[in-house]
Amino acid sequence: MRSTGQRTLVTGGAGFLGSHVCDALIRRGDDVLCVDNFHTGTRDNIAALLEHPRFELLQHDVTLPLDVAVDRIFNLACPASPVHYQHDPVQTTRTCVHGAMNMLALAHKRGARILQASTSEVYGDPEVHPQPESYWGRVNPIGMRSCYNEGKRCAETLFFDYRRQYDLQIKVVRIFNTYGPRMYVDDGRVVSNFIVQALRGEDVTLYGDGSQTRSFCYVDDLIEALLAAMDTPADFTGPVNVGNPAELSMRELAERVLRLSGSRSRIVHRPLPPDDPKVRRPDIALAERALGWQPRVPLDAGLEKTIAYFRAHLNA
Repeated sequence: MRSTGQRTLVTGGAGFLGSHVCDALIRRGDDVLCVDNFHTGTRDNIAALLEHPRFELLQHDVTLPLDVAVDRIFNLACPASPVHYQHDPVQTTRTCVHGAMNMLALAHKRGARILQASTSEVYGDPEVHPQPESYWGRVNPIGMRSCYNEGKRCAETLFFDYRRQYDLQIKVVRIFNTYGPRMYVDDGRVVSNFIVQALRGEDVTLYGDGSQTRSFCYVDDLIEALLAAMDTPADFTGPVNVGNPAELSMRELAERVLRLSGSRSRIVHRPLPPDDPKVRRPDIALAERALGWQPRVPLDAGLEKTIAYFRAHLNA
């Protein structure tokens, strides 16, 4: 692939999603600067890129200012699983808010286009279902999840204020539950939890009665959407929902993982964590219109690939 001559910065580039973004950008010919402080990211995720002539790694924390020459910025830096973002909630808020401010300042200085990886958590425990971008959400501002939820909401505010005040080219993408290879064994997310427990022959932990629902998007589909959002015309800012609208209960997901993994683990119930959303499903009509995007990977196919990844990882 010939170089596009475009230099793209990916913050959180050694993380689950960030490393896949780096892969996709290298494949299409960008020069990629991967920035990560390795709080949750890992060099294993980018090992195949480290010797590539168009890939550069910079260990840096986005809560500190950064000045580099770039044309585009994907701001993905932030722990995204409850286990990780609740471990140091003050630092999580700092990463969301100070990180966004520093990357926006860099984009403004360099005339770069910038994309914010926001989250479906900005909708909180929603009263509107499915969730359209016009819904303002129902978020507890002082709860255990607030460091992430409110941090991401504040980051969106900063992005749109930079747009209004400085006419900065921004893109805001609200990412719904995403899964696939390079998820972490101990990240506490439901897909990785179920798969790891099933492969280890441990009890599969179901919180509450298992009737709460989620929608799961395979990582390859999600990365296509992020790149498509970045490439939209300058007057399109979002926010835009990206996720798979196929909804299922947590009990259904647990049963599917057990079937696909061939596990004989049993399902056990634990109390529901505070502020855990009862439903979560994206309205993706805007993504379909503006990005020309729909998820393509069926859940079973994505789960099979993810199970194979974890099986190999655990065996190693």
